[in-house]
Amino acid sequence: MIRIATLDDLPALERLESRCFETDRMSRRSFRHIIQHGHADLLVHPDDGTISGYALVLYHKGTHLARLYSIAVDPEARGGGIGKALLAAAEDAARERACITMRLEIRTDNDAARRLYEKASYRVFGRYPDYYEDHADALRMEKPLIRNIDPSLAAVPYYRQTTEFTCGPSALLMAMHALDPEIPFDRRHELRLWRESTSIFMTSGHGGCGPKGLALAAHRRGFEVKLWINEREPMFLDSVRSEAKKEVMRLVHEEFSEALENADIEVEYRPVTLEELKREFEAGGIPVVLISSWRIYGERFPHWVVITGFDNRFVYVHDPYIDEEKGKTALDSIGMPISHEEFAGMARYGRGAQRAALVIRLPERT
Repeated sequence: MIRIATLDDLPALERLESRCFETDRMSRRSFRHIIQHGHADLLVHPDDGTISGYALVLYHKGTHLARLYSIAVDPEARGGGIGKALLAAAEDAARERACITMRLEIRTDNDAARRLYEKASYRVFGRYPDYYEDHADALRMEKPLIRNIDPSLAAVPYYRQTTEFTCGPSALLMAMHALDPEIPFDRRHELRLWRESTSIFMTSGHGGCGPKGLALAAHRRGFEVKLWINEREPMFLDSVRSEAKKEVMRLVHEEFSEALENADIEVEYRPVTLEELKREFEAGGIPVVLISSWRIYGERFPHWVVITGFDNRFVYVHDPYIDEEKGKTALDSIGMPISHEEFAGMARYGRGAQRAALVIRLPERT
């Protein structure tokens, strides 16, 4: 019977890993960490005192997304339905954690695995070039774990931020490129947007980007912009201690505010509701929203994401940040399903509960 792995399984897991994979092997240390501390389910298929297979499912904190990191079946035990049984058990484990989607990556030349997943109703939705240690490509596959999911996702392409301080420009870049594919979709444009919208200073390092700067950057590129901010004072001011830096941030804020007054940008100084964002999305706009990273990454910093869809239970977002230190890939950041309640809790930042969102859309033709 398939069960959760224990520390006693470590020797067998290590042997199984070496028998199943020539590259990209998990170490005993990695297995130990997952069993003891991982936000994961490691399921094993016992067989006469050893282990004939395992499945590892990883979970993304703050979301309802599961990732099937690996399935391994001993070469001598293949063909007996162990892989199919492990896959079903992995999906059940993910459902028990209230996940609604399972995603995975496989080598493009792994025909047997692809057949297994396709028979289980997984579909290909992307490709990673040069993904594995031997430079092989990977396919991205996914499957809804509950019936009748219809997130009505916007056709928002994914863009990963290339620096620690460009989440805002990267989220805006995704929204703009979805509406106008002629918008440059590269690092040069990402950094140009950051230069135009940065608040100059944050707690340390380079400055983050505030809502007014991002709104102006989108407006300069011909988009209609609507902006919601719950206060008129400069955002993120509490994130720096130096009075000199605070003064610079105030001056930048004043300049952005003056430019907004001279631009055709609608600004409302109040929190936006999720229902309003949904209506804007259904009318053709794409929202870019400020959140606190605490509920997803356990760190307290302001962060920008782009909304790609809604349904009755979830908000779907692209997160430009990929936490590689915790083994995450783009699979964990694309179309992340977040419950309405969870999103409402994370869509604010700091002790003052600062809130901001902007919606961009193509201008109406006359």
